[in-house]
Amino acid sequence: MTTYWCERAWLGSSGFVDGVVVAVDGPHITNVSEGEPPQVAERLSGLTIPGFANCHSHAFHRALRARTQQQRGDFWTWRETMYAVADRLDPDTYYALALATYREMALTGITAVGEFHYLHHGPGGAPYDDANAMGHAVVQAARDAGLRIALLDTCYLSAGFGAEPSGVQRRFSDGTVDAWRDRVSALDADVADPAVVVGAAIHSVRAVPHTALGDVASALPKAPLHVHLSEQVAENTACLQRHGCTPTQLLAVHGVLSERLSAVHATHLTASDIALLGQAKCNACFCPTTERDLADGIGPSRQLADAGATLTLGSDSHAVIDMHEEMRAVELDERLGSGRRGSWAAADLLHAATAGGHRSLGFTAGEIAPGAWADLVTLDPSSPRTAGTAADCGTVVFAATAADVTSVIASGRRVELDPDAVGRDLARSISAVTAP
Repeated sequence: MTTYWCERAWLGSSGFVDGVVVAVDGPHITNVSEGEPPQVAERLSGLTIPGFANCHSHAFHRALRARTQQQRGDFWTWRETMYAVADRLDPDTYYALALATYREMALTGITAVGEFHYLHHGPGGAPYDDANAMGHAVVQAARDAGLRIALLDTCYLSAGFGAEPSGVQRRFSDGTVDAWRDRVSALDADVADPAVVVGAAIHSVRAVPHTALGDVASALPKAPLHVHLSEQVAENTACLQRHGCTPTQLLAVHGVLSERLSAVHATHLTASDIALLGQAKCNACFCPTTERDLADGIGPSRQLADAGATLTLGSDSHAVIDMHEEMRAVELDERLGSGRRGSWAAADLLHAATAGGHRSLGFTAGEIAPGAWADLVTLDPSSPRTAGTAADCGTVVFAATAADVTSVIASGRRVELDPDAVGRDLARSISAVTAP
């Protein structure tokens, strides 16, 4: 049993409260009260919030930071550079890169990650002796970094509507939906760690034939289900040509829309699409720093929420790993697109980055409340970025950055914050997959 006294803590609907005592037993919170610090309590000075949930990650994309930003072109030209890195990874190099990336996340206050995992097999698509070697490497990396993980094992069967995978894409494909289901079911059976959730993912409607969409959705019926949705106008156009409907409508026809589903990006939607996602109570996972980096566009976050969807957030390609930046970018991008300010309240954005996100990954977390995973992230309210603010949700969302994180407790354990060591690990692991 460990007791923490938070100088000022966010208690959800109660807002920020001074003098909060949090009792932790193992990885969970057992009691929350207000008052003076007990003699045995560890003091958390500053603003304490629940840990962040990074709901959409491709860990190996971290190797692309500052290597692709100056390219001309679009998403599709960027993708070729990404494929070159994917082609060089094996279980050992993937573990090292994912571990360094997840440790960077931990430094920023992220305590759980949703890894959208599609790099399954060896060069040319040949399975490893352990068909889930790459998945096991990613899971182990997250746990060694101190994070919980939802491994969103991704079905990828075609390189476009009806096109066979080629080149590095062969490493993504199991060949058939039955082979994918057998492999992910075996992975799910292997996991006995409550800090690990095995979920399913449809890479996109262009990468999974429409006849297999329902099979993927039903493979793990109680687990999270994620999908890249309408990230690109070209995907919508091709879907309309092939099926006579939008990607969202295609998912609806095949029974994929539900509260379990996280629609990642959800950028180029029709009014009908927004209504369908809202009526089904889907999650809409926005990744603003990646969406702007890849020139994807600005998604209709406010309209989706008003329709009934739940906003969650991710850092996707890791052009930036900073959930403060993801939170405020939702509101600031909305301003650019709409010409209006104030579509999102700071408290709602903080909820999206914490409780809403953790729920979408299958974890009861993101709240400082009894029964939740014990994640406590403390920020400095007097840094050059936060000084003079009101020390409230506005400070967390619109002033703070990851550099203001002073303490991270994840699943009841204090995370060692050593940026220099993380930097060295990142440099070493990235060099191993990018050096000539």
